[in-house]
Amino acid sequence: MDDVRLKKIRLRAWRRGFREADLLLGPFADFYCPKFTTGQLDLLEALMDEADQDIYEWFLGRTPTPPQFDNEIMALLKAFDPSTGAPRLGA
Repeated sequence: MDDVRLKKIRLRAWRRGFREADLLLGPFADFYCPKFTTGQLDLLEALMDEADQDIYEWFLGRTPTPPQFDNEIMALLKAFDPSTGAPRLGA
């Protein structure tokens, strides 16, 4: 795995500019990025190209996730508990 790429993704996840997104995507990236395949990292980077408010609304389920982002990464994100930095129990 490319350590430089992982560091860039994790930094980008923590420095979103929308505090709620920082607190969601930062711990998510810390937990999952070292375990992700190259393809999964590609999906995460594509997701992080979207607006923070949109990602947060999809995470909360307030608005439907667009089909192009309704994938394994979004499923992991929706099952993630940012307060613990790990997946929710039973998820």
